[in-house]
Amino acid sequence: MAHEFLNPKIRTYMHEGPLGPYSDEYAALLHEQGYYPVYATWQIRWVAVLSQWLQQRGFQAKDLTPATVACYFRFRKRRWRVRRGEHSVSKRYLAFLRHKGILPSEAPPRAKNARELAEENFERYLFDERGLSQATATNYLPFVRRFLAERFERRPLRFDRLRATDITGHVQRHARDFCPKRAGLMVSALRSFLRHLRHRDLVKTDLAACVPTIATWRLSTLPKFLSPDQVRRVLGGCDRRTPIGRRDYAVLMLLAHLGLRAGEVMILTLDDLHWETGAITVRGKGRRQARLPMPHNVGRALASYLKKSRPPCSSRRVFIRSRAPRQGFSHAGSVGDIVQRALERAGVSSARQGAHLFRHSLATNMLRRGASLTEIGQLLRHRGADTTSIYAKVDLTSLRPLALSWPGGSR
Repeated sequence: MAHEFLNPKIRTYMHEGPLGPYSDEYAALLHEQGYYPVYATWQIRWVAVLSQWLQQRGFQAKDLTPATVACYFRFRKRRWRVRRGEHSVSKRYLAFLRHKGILPSEAPPRAKNARELAEENFERYLFDERGLSQATATNYLPFVRRFLAERFERRPLRFDRLRATDITGHVQRHARDFCPKRAGLMVSALRSFLRHLRHRDLVKTDLAACVPTIATWRLSTLPKFLSPDQVRRVLGGCDRRTPIGRRDYAVLMLLAHLGLRAGEVMILTLDDLHWETGAITVRGKGRRQARLPMPHNVGRALASYLKKSRPPCSSRRVFIRSRAPRQGFSHAGSVGDIVQRALERAGVSSARQGAHLFRHSLATNMLRRGASLTEIGQLLRHRGADTTSIYAKVDLTSLRPLALSWPGGSR
């Protein structure tokens, strides 16, 4: 049985009270989700004590509402110290009972106000009309939210009263709050929102054309990258004798040899790995998909992780959290954390420490080995050649003959 990992003392009273009939199933769920036996035992004990408290007061399992749990916590605080993590256990157990149908679904959310509905409609526009990703919406919405809050405050949303001066004034006030790149993101968000309003016929003029342009110089900086030797050091720093080391090594191999983005690694599923044909399906930005050849060393790293280290769970994601509950990464930042820890282990210093560092490194090193910008763009799945052109600046050997003589100096 799945609950055999529990402390024998817990088994003697875990079935008592109105929550007792569900104890075995809950223990099995904790076991399936990969909780450590000590922590799983503590959770079962907590539920068992709660069950006794319910029984003493004549409650049934169906009476375990959030209000009842809050009453239980007040009772505990009068007698004992509430330990860290108890509130998380209560939420997890309530979700378990709702899933079983013992408790009704959570109360419907409150009615959204006009501003929240406007943001929701804009987010839907980004997905449905423009085919943009969740990451883009996440980046855009705070700027739109701030604009609406400042322009309308507590007043009704009257988009027909928006004027060009409202737009330019907002940008002028806040452009200096951000770095040039972030300020550029702000004006992109505002343009998209104003196009959305025009698309829904909520404004009669093209206010998007009124959004000022942030003074930035495209291609003014060099992409940050690692040398091939540094990449080898980072990959070699993973301890592939451990489950986490094998997982991190497979993640880094995808970044270093295929140039995948962090979000693309995060959402990779077992169905995306085509072992018979030696290919991998990558679901990228803008809901685009591409099938890339799987290099032998990348396939070997993935196979080693899947065979030896990936914990059994119901998730179809390739990469699973090392801690319970067993599920895929919740956000792309987890991949960036793997990169940052790998750089620290290898003693490699870089101005940029996210997953994109390997993408830049792959493109730069391909260019130096003689690959064309077209070939690099195809591997990195760029929409246009302009995106790839930034890597031309790192080929200093080819650029040196193009440099003009400095008056009074030597080339």
